[in-house]
Amino acid sequence: MQATENVENNKMIRKRKNVKLINNSVSRKVYLFIKNILDIFVGLIGMIILIPLTVIVWIVFKITRDKGPIFYSHTRIGKDGKPFKLHKFRTMYINADEELEKILQKDENLRKEWDENRKLAEDPRITKFGKILRKTSLDEFPNFIEVLTGKMSLIGPRAVVPEELKMFGKYKDEILKVKPGITGYWAANGRSNISYKERVKMETYYARNVSFMLDVKIFFKTIISIISKNGAF
Repeated sequence: MQATENVENNKMIRKRKNVKLINNSVSRKVYLFIKNILDIFVGLIGMIILIPLTVIVWIVFKITRDKGPIFYSHTRIGKDGKPFKLHKFRTMYINADEELEKILQKDENLRKEWDENRKLAEDPRITKFGKILRKTSLDEFPNFIEVLTGKMSLIGPRAVVPEELKMFGKYKDEILKVKPGITGYWAANGRSNISYKERVKMETYYARNVSFMLDVKIFFKTIISIISKNGAF
Protein backbone atom coordinates (compact mmCIF):
# COMPACT_ATOMS: atom_id res chain seq x y z
CA MET A 1 0.00 0.00 0.00
CA GLN A 2 2.79 2.38 0.99
CA ALA A 3 4.66 1.67 -2.24
CA THR A 4 1.51 2.40 -4.27
CA GLU A 5 1.02 5.73 -2.47
CA ASN A 6 4.64 6.69 -3.11
CA VAL A 7 4.26 5.94 -6.82
CA GLU A 8 1.08 8.04 -7.00
CA ASN A 9 2.75 10.89 -5.11
CA ASN A 10 5.72 10.83 -7.47
CA LYS A 11 3.37 10.93 -10.46
CA MET A 12 1.56 13.95 -8.98
CA ILE A 13 4.85 15.76 -8.32
CA ARG A 14 6.05 15.12 -11.88
CA LYS A 15 2.69 16.28 -13.23
CA ARG A 16 2.88 19.53 -11.24
CA LYS A 17 6.43 20.11 -12.45
CA ASN A 18 5.42 19.53 -16.06
CA VAL A 19 2.46 21.92 -15.73
CA LYS A 20 4.73 24.54 -14.17
CA LEU A 21 7.28 24.16 -16.97
CA ILE A 22 4.55 24.47 -19.61
CA ASN A 23 3.11 27.56 -17.92
CA ASN A 24 6.56 29.15 -17.66
CA SER A 25 7.22 28.38 -21.33
CA VAL A 26 3.91 29.92 -22.43
CA SER A 27 4.44 32.97 -20.21
CA ARG A 28 7.91 33.51 -21.65
CA LYS A 29 6.61 33.26 -25.23
CA VAL A 30 3.88 35.80 -24.50
CA TYR A 31 6.39 38.08 -22.79
CA LEU A 32 8.82 37.91 -25.73
CA PHE A 33 6.06 38.49 -28.29
CA ILE A 34 4.75 41.60 -26.53
CA LYS A 35 8.29 42.83 -25.87
CA ASN A 36 9.12 42.55 -29.59
CA ILE A 37 6.00 44.56 -30.47
CA LEU A 38 6.93 47.23 -27.92
CA ASP A 39 10.50 47.33 -29.25
CA ILE A 40 9.23 48.05 -32.76
CA PHE A 41 6.97 50.82 -31.42
CA VAL A 42 9.73 52.34 -29.27
CA GLY A 43 12.22 51.96 -32.14
CA LEU A 44 9.96 53.98 -34.45
CA ILE A 45 9.57 56.75 -31.87
CA GLY A 46 13.32 56.72 -31.27
CA MET A 47 14.04 57.07 -34.99
CA ILE A 48 11.64 60.03 -35.27
CA ILE A 49 13.49 61.81 -32.44
CA LEU A 50 16.88 60.73 -33.80
CA ILE A 51 16.45 62.71 -37.05
CA PRO A 52 16.32 66.24 -35.52
CA LEU A 53 18.80 65.19 -32.82
CA THR A 54 21.29 64.17 -35.51
CA VAL A 55 20.90 67.60 -37.14
CA ILE A 56 21.67 69.30 -33.82
CA VAL A 57 24.73 67.11 -33.22
CA TRP A 58 25.94 67.82 -36.78
CA ILE A 59 25.63 71.58 -36.19
CA VAL A 60 27.64 71.34 -32.94
CA PHE A 61 30.32 69.33 -34.75
CA LYS A 62 30.54 72.12 -37.33
CA ILE A 63 30.72 74.84 -34.65
CA THR A 64 33.47 73.00 -32.75
CA ARG A 65 35.28 72.31 -36.04
CA ASP A 66 35.26 68.58 -35.48
CA LYS A 67 35.80 67.26 -38.99
CA GLY A 68 35.27 63.60 -38.13
CA PRO A 69 32.05 61.59 -38.71
CA ILE A 70 29.23 62.19 -36.23
CA PHE A 71 28.42 58.49 -36.04
CA TYR A 72 30.61 55.72 -34.71
CA SER A 73 29.93 52.05 -35.40
CA HIS A 74 31.45 49.12 -33.58
CA THR A 75 31.07 45.34 -33.64
CA ARG A 76 29.19 43.99 -30.64
CA ILE A 77 27.96 40.54 -29.65
CA GLY A 78 24.19 40.02 -29.69
CA LYS A 79 21.72 37.29 -28.83
CA ASP A 80 23.06 33.75 -29.28
CA GLY A 81 26.55 35.15 -29.80
CA LYS A 82 25.78 36.73 -33.19
CA PRO A 83 27.88 39.83 -33.97
CA PHE A 84 26.25 43.04 -35.18
CA LYS A 85 27.14 46.68 -35.81
CA LEU A 86 26.14 49.07 -33.05
CA HIS A 87 25.82 52.81 -33.81
CA LYS A 88 26.48 55.75 -31.50
CA PHE A 89 27.21 59.44 -31.78
CA ARG A 90 30.99 59.74 -31.81
CA THR A 91 32.26 61.04 -28.48
CA MET A 92 35.98 60.43 -28.94
CA TYR A 93 38.69 61.89 -31.10
CA ILE A 94 39.37 60.24 -34.46
CA ASN A 95 41.51 57.05 -34.28
CA ALA A 96 40.65 56.68 -30.57
CA ASP A 97 40.95 52.87 -30.71
CA GLU A 98 44.49 53.12 -32.05
CA GLU A 99 45.38 55.75 -29.43
CA LEU A 100 44.13 53.60 -26.56
CA GLU A 101 47.00 51.13 -26.75
CA LYS A 102 49.53 53.97 -26.75
CA ILE A 103 47.90 55.49 -23.68
CA LEU A 104 47.85 52.16 -21.82
CA GLN A 105 51.49 51.48 -22.64
CA LYS A 106 52.53 54.79 -21.11
CA ASP A 107 50.59 54.44 -17.86
CA GLU A 108 50.56 51.19 -15.86
CA ASN A 109 47.73 52.40 -13.60
CA LEU A 110 45.52 53.10 -16.59
CA ARG A 111 46.39 49.66 -17.99
CA LYS A 112 45.29 48.03 -14.73
CA GLU A 113 42.06 50.06 -14.67
CA TRP A 114 41.27 49.08 -18.25
CA ASP A 115 42.00 45.39 -17.71
CA GLU A 116 39.70 45.29 -14.67
CA ASN A 117 36.79 47.41 -15.90
CA ARG A 118 37.18 47.72 -19.70
CA LYS A 119 36.83 51.51 -19.32
CA LEU A 120 38.67 54.52 -17.95
CA ALA A 121 37.07 56.87 -15.43
CA GLU A 122 38.97 59.82 -16.93
CA ASP A 123 39.36 58.84 -20.57
CA PRO A 124 41.61 61.35 -22.40
CA ARG A 125 40.17 60.26 -25.76
CA ILE A 126 36.76 61.84 -25.11
CA THR A 127 36.05 65.24 -26.68
CA LYS A 128 34.48 68.14 -24.74
CA PHE A 129 31.17 67.73 -26.58
CA GLY A 130 31.52 63.98 -26.20
CA LYS A 131 31.50 64.36 -22.42
CA ILE A 132 28.18 66.19 -22.64
CA LEU A 133 26.71 63.50 -24.88
CA ARG A 134 27.82 60.80 -22.46
CA LYS A 135 26.62 62.59 -19.33
CA THR A 136 23.16 62.92 -20.85
CA SER A 137 23.34 59.43 -22.45
CA LEU A 138 22.44 61.04 -25.80
CA ASP A 139 25.45 59.37 -27.40
CA GLU A 140 23.51 56.09 -27.31
CA PHE A 141 20.39 57.41 -29.04
CA PRO A 142 21.41 55.92 -32.43
CA ASN A 143 21.01 52.51 -30.73
CA PHE A 144 17.35 52.80 -31.70
CA ILE A 145 18.48 51.84 -35.20
CA GLU A 146 19.44 48.44 -33.80
CA VAL A 147 16.20 48.20 -31.78
CA LEU A 148 14.11 48.82 -34.88
CA THR A 149 16.06 46.25 -36.90
CA GLY A 150 15.64 43.63 -34.16
CA LYS A 151 19.28 43.31 -33.15
CA MET A 152 18.68 44.96 -29.78
CA SER A 153 15.87 45.55 -27.32
CA LEU A 154 15.05 48.63 -25.27
CA ILE A 155 15.91 46.65 -22.14
CA GLY A 156 18.49 43.90 -21.84
CA PRO A 157 22.12 43.19 -20.95
CA ARG A 158 24.77 45.59 -22.23
CA ALA A 159 26.05 44.69 -25.71
CA VAL A 160 29.74 43.85 -25.40
CA VAL A 161 32.70 43.74 -27.78
CA PRO A 162 34.05 40.26 -28.65
CA GLU A 163 37.07 40.66 -26.34
CA GLU A 164 34.81 41.08 -23.31
CA LEU A 165 33.12 37.69 -23.61
CA LYS A 166 35.93 36.02 -21.68
CA MET A 167 35.07 38.24 -18.69
CA PHE A 168 31.60 36.66 -18.53
CA GLY A 169 33.17 33.31 -17.71
CA LYS A 170 30.66 30.52 -17.02
CA TYR A 171 27.75 32.99 -17.26
CA LYS A 172 28.37 33.81 -20.93
CA ASP A 173 25.76 31.46 -22.41
CA GLU A 174 23.06 32.59 -19.97
CA ILE A 175 23.59 36.28 -20.71
CA LEU A 176 23.65 35.70 -24.47
CA LYS A 177 20.25 34.01 -24.36
CA VAL A 178 18.55 37.42 -24.35
CA LYS A 179 18.88 40.41 -26.68
CA PRO A 180 21.21 43.17 -25.54
CA GLY A 181 19.47 46.40 -24.59
CA ILE A 182 19.93 50.16 -24.71
CA THR A 183 19.48 50.04 -20.96
CA GLY A 184 19.33 47.17 -18.51
CA TYR A 185 19.59 45.98 -14.91
CA TRP A 186 23.27 46.95 -14.66
CA ALA A 187 22.86 50.25 -16.50
CA ALA A 188 19.99 51.30 -14.23
CA ASN A 189 21.75 50.33 -11.00
CA GLY A 190 25.00 52.20 -10.89
CA ARG A 191 26.49 51.60 -14.33
CA SER A 192 30.06 52.92 -14.38
CA ASN A 193 30.19 53.01 -10.56
CA ILE A 194 30.14 49.19 -10.50
CA SER A 195 33.03 46.79 -11.09
CA TYR A 196 32.95 44.47 -14.09
CA LYS A 197 32.67 41.43 -11.84
CA GLU A 198 29.52 42.87 -10.23
CA ARG A 199 28.24 43.85 -13.65
CA VAL A 200 28.42 40.23 -14.83
CA LYS A 201 26.40 39.12 -11.78
CA MET A 202 23.77 41.77 -12.46
CA GLU A 203 23.49 40.92 -16.16
CA THR A 204 23.16 37.24 -15.24
CA TYR A 205 20.43 38.05 -12.73
CA TYR A 206 18.44 39.82 -15.45
CA ALA A 207 18.87 36.97 -17.94
CA ARG A 208 17.55 34.51 -15.34
CA ASN A 209 14.62 36.65 -14.21
CA VAL A 210 13.28 38.38 -17.33
CA SER A 211 9.73 39.65 -16.78
CA PHE A 212 7.46 42.61 -17.51
CA MET A 213 7.71 43.88 -13.95
CA LEU A 214 11.50 43.76 -13.98
CA ASP A 215 11.57 45.61 -17.32
CA VAL A 216 9.21 48.29 -15.98
CA LYS A 217 11.39 48.79 -12.88
CA ILE A 218 14.50 49.06 -15.05
CA PHE A 219 12.81 51.55 -17.40
CA PHE A 220 11.83 54.00 -14.64
CA LYS A 221 15.07 53.53 -12.75
CA THR A 222 16.97 54.39 -15.94
CA ILE A 223 15.04 57.64 -16.30
CA ILE A 224 15.88 58.54 -12.69
CA SER A 225 19.56 57.67 -13.29
CA ILE A 226 19.71 59.87 -16.41
CA ILE A 227 18.07 62.81 -14.64
CA SER A 228 20.36 62.49 -11.62
CA LYS A 229 23.33 61.61 -13.89
CA ASN A 230 24.10 58.73 -11.53
CA GLY A 231 26.70 56.40 -12.97
CA ALA A 232 26.78 58.04 -16.38
CA PHE A 233 29.90 57.45 -18.46
